[in-house]
Amino acid sequence: MGASSQIKVLCADDHPLMRDGIALAVQRQSDMIVVAEASNGCEAIKAFRDYRPDVTLMDLRMPEMNGIEATAAILDDFPQAKIIMLTTYAGDVNASRAFKSGARGYLLKGTLRTELVSTIRRVHAGYRHIPPEIAGEIAAHISNDALSARELEVLQSVSTGKSNKAVADCLRISEDTVKGHVRNVLAKLRANDRTHAVMIALERGYF
Repeated sequence: MGASSQIKVLCADDHPLMRDGIALAVQRQSDMIVVAEASNGCEAIKAFRDYRPDVTLMDLRMPEMNGIEATAAILDDFPQAKIIMLTTYAGDVNASRAFKSGARGYLLKGTLRTELVSTIRRVHAGYRHIPPEIAGEIAAHISNDALSARELEVLQSVSTGKSNKAVADCLRISEDTVKGHVRNVLAKLRANDRTHAVMIALERGYF
């Protein structure tokens, strides 16, 4: 197959071994080729501009600029870019943010061995790819009210073990207000207590 008909792939991931593994899997296919690699979001944006890949594999969490920010930046200049988000995290919040940024696909790194190549072809053909487990998580929580910015601040402070008074002092709000936010968070996340709420928030990708 001629080079002009191959799917050009950009791989952005901060782990060299992950990039090497992806490159090896892609290079084994006659219809695709890795044209560039990047180790952070800033490099990914530059590589996209330089190489104009057909499909970009973008790690969700990278130094300097994360994958969601890099995806949004690329799509600002290249609205037709086809980007697949790679992550080890199955949280529905991460997935929602990825798709809101414009990603066309979402892949868990644990499934790359079986789904990477087919997902590249599918996204290149114009389709979206959402793993069933991710779609299920999004559907299960879609009716839930999202945490507000202040509720998230309170929950993040709570996750460090701070008391309500310490959280109130840190955020410069009253202790009663903190208690109200905690009650709202517990209700929205259907958590039994503060520790349970933190665990659910981590699983869903709030922080």
